[in-house]
Amino acid sequence: MYRFFRVNEYKVLAYRLLLVYIMYFVARVLFFYYNNDLLDIQSFSAFSAICYHGLAFDTTAILYINSLFIVFSIFPFWVNTKPVYQKFLFYWYMVTNLTFYSLNFVDLIYYRYNFARTTMAVVDILKNEKSLTFMFFRFLSTYWLVFLLYIGVSILWIFLYKKIKVAEIQNRPKVIPYLLSSTIGILIVATLSIGGIRGDFKKSTRPINLVDANRFVKKPQQADLVLNTPFAFLRTLGVKSFKKTNFNIPESFVTSNFKPIKQYDNNPSTQPNIVLIITESFGREYSGAFNKHANIKDYVSHTPFIDSLAQHSLIFSNAYANGYKSIHGMSSILSGVPSFKDAFTSSPYAKQDIQSLVSTLKDKGYDTSFFHGAPNGSMGFLGFGNILGFDHYYGMTEYGNDDEFDGSWGIWDEPFMQFMKNTIDTKRTPFFTTLFTVSSHEPYIVPNKYKNKFPKGNIPMHQCISYTDFSFKKFFESAKKEPWYKNTLFIITADHCNQVDYTEHYSEKIMNRLAIPILIFDPNGKYKGENTDLAQHIDIYPTVLDMIGYKDPFRSWGSSLLDKNHKDFVFNYNSGVYYYAEGKYICTFDGKKAIGFYSATDKKLTKNLIKSRNKEMNNLELSCKAFLQDYYHRIIDKKLNIK
Repeated sequence: MYRFFRVNEYKVLAYRLLLVYIMYFVARVLFFYYNNDLLDIQSFSAFSAICYHGLAFDTTAILYINSLFIVFSIFPFWVNTKPVYQKFLFYWYMVTNLTFYSLNFVDLIYYRYNFARTTMAVVDILKNEKSLTFMFFRFLSTYWLVFLLYIGVSILWIFLYKKIKVAEIQNRPKVIPYLLSSTIGILIVATLSIGGIRGDFKKSTRPINLVDANRFVKKPQQADLVLNTPFAFLRTLGVKSFKKTNFNIPESFVTSNFKPIKQYDNNPSTQPNIVLIITESFGREYSGAFNKHANIKDYVSHTPFIDSLAQHSLIFSNAYANGYKSIHGMSSILSGVPSFKDAFTSSPYAKQDIQSLVSTLKDKGYDTSFFHGAPNGSMGFLGFGNILGFDHYYGMTEYGNDDEFDGSWGIWDEPFMQFMKNTIDTKRTPFFTTLFTVSSHEPYIVPNKYKNKFPKGNIPMHQCISYTDFSFKKFFESAKKEPWYKNTLFIITADHCNQVDYTEHYSEKIMNRLAIPILIFDPNGKYKGENTDLAQHIDIYPTVLDMIGYKDPFRSWGSSLLDKNHKDFVFNYNSGVYYYAEGKYICTFDGKKAIGFYSATDKKLTKNLIKSRNKEMNNLELSCKAFLQDYYHRIIDKKLNIK
């Protein structure tokens, strides 16, 4: 009977799989410990419930990763119990499991910047980096404690694995009983595995996905604790979200709500120079000018120059990014194409004729340039810049002095801004120049000559954001001496956010996790004041065209922030959920239907009003569907240029 059912082998297999579950629980506890201020879980019972529901997602990841290990363990290979074969199983098990398991430890840190479990999208970003080895070892040295935790847990895992072994069968078993018992075992294990991978055995249920984690939580951010990173990575492997979405929303509704084809006649045609600066990780939290009404106790600003410039500028203090990565910011700001589940720039549809700030300004005779102090091609900016049609690209190669390299990302902001200014001096007018800064970023360092110049603040980001602010000051001091300065519009914004100090007002308020500044400065004083309407990245493109009196029709989902009749809304995506804010409410949308409605002032999303739906809420859900329907149709049908 013992040999017939291979009881010992199945018991040991079950033990080895149980170890994986235990280790995933350990990873979930560590994730909770490192990020609970972002997850907002207040009780042990809530944590326990999340761990319970997380088992389904753990099961899917564990079975995917261990599928071949299970096959090798139960298939009738005759030598299954031999020490050599068991050694082979050990190495296979450890290499596959520890490789994927390490992703959980990456997210102990990376989650604080990404606000989502790491997916395949990170590969699209890293493939453009030329110093991956250096970045990897810098990550290990910076977050050495996390690395030691991973090594410690791995050693414990190996120790526990070896505690229980398969008993070797000395004599070869009889063929028919052995094959029969193996077939029964394979059928049982295969059935259980299929159900585990799908999430249950219901025929009507599709395999569980990232968005399903939101079914088990009261607050959207808690879904990231239900998930595990290997699951998020595997579920997005080879999956692209760029598929036509048809909600049967009439074209008239799309047109009346979003006017994807816009045309303005508010201002006379002019040709000012335009300098657009996308500041790396410049969250709205850091600048006092954008927090005058935030009521943050003991607030300290870390951008004295931007605060002074804001007094002579038009600022939008209720603005948001349309994505959470740098490349998302580039496409949203320059071409008005936001990114949701996947970066538009990494999709098969990015290589098409895209109407953008670059193309529309080139039509009006502008010389167009993109400046980024990183190694040429970093972040995919050079490739996408070529698609948009920039006349010139200036990177680390064109800068030509590696002595100013910060050791991580690129040329320090101060000298590179001066390089940009000196290059602009030689250009014909009008010109359109875009700068993407690099210094306000991990590993949060400043040039040695400024080591003690800037206040350290409460978080590492404060020192380097102060350095970038200082770089702005030096740039404007130089620029205002040049003849082109007076006839130039300056727009300053950010790609996304970074470290948070005032958690209650920012990271705990989910909507504020993508809160960024938008500032428009005209040296002639034409644009001044503070606008508290909702604003977003995709509004910058139409706003610029409205300011210069661009009269031709163009494609844009955003609106001019200067147009008195503009539609102020924000639409973005994070942690498997779309967020749509307009009027009195915020709608959370899972890609098919609304799953929550919250008061516009409830930025923590604490009280779901979905059981008290009204007409305005219904319209918000329709707006989500209309936007996505038009978004995917235009992208896939290559209708991003109306000419």
